[in-house]
Amino acid sequence: MAPSNYKRTAHRWKLLAVMVIGTFCAFGSFWLLQVMQDDDADPRLGGPSSEPDYIVENFSFVRMTPEGKPSYVVSGKRLTHRPVGDVSEVEQPVVQGMTPGRPRTNVVAERGRIFHEEHRVDLLGNVDIQRPATPASEALRVQTQALTVLPDEEIMKTELPIQMQLGAATMTGTGMVANNATQKLHLGGRGQIVYPPRAR
Repeated sequence: MAPSNYKRTAHRWKLLAVMVIGTFCAFGSFWLLQVMQDDDADPRLGGPSSEPDYIVENFSFVRMTPEGKPSYVVSGKRLTHRPVGDVSEVEQPVVQGMTPGRPRTNVVAERGRIFHEEHRVDLLGNVDIQRPATPASEALRVQTQALTVLPDEEIMKTELPIQMQLGAATMTGTGMVANNATQKLHLGGRGQIVYPPRAR
């Protein structure tokens, strides 16, 4: 009986050892998988959350009105979209207001950022706004170094110094809010307006 009991005990110890080793391997594999996933998600290590998910060269984005007509166009040399915050960085952006019944406005800059969820465009570096003359309004040009555009609301605003030319008159000031829908322009801070002499 003793040899038989010895064989059974030895068999049980071998089976127990295999089960323990298998359990450790399973937990080790799970731990390693968790560590690798944590490393990939860490933005400090250049994980996918901080990397651009697409890049577009020479792009053009058209927003339509409910009636199916172009409202505004955002274009540029290069667009880099990052999923974090749903923000796009743009090189040489151009924003064109094309709402029917409104004077067409053209805005260019060196670079910009599009905040898609907020429907907001921030333009930076040598921002130049131009609106041609119409039978109801004079030609307008505004130059500044930073501008926030709310295309859906047809509003442009800045808190920085501006240089403006409206028809033959020139103006300087700090801060501006322009509403293309109402054709109203508000200048903030101290500034100067120069009117040309009246023609005789």
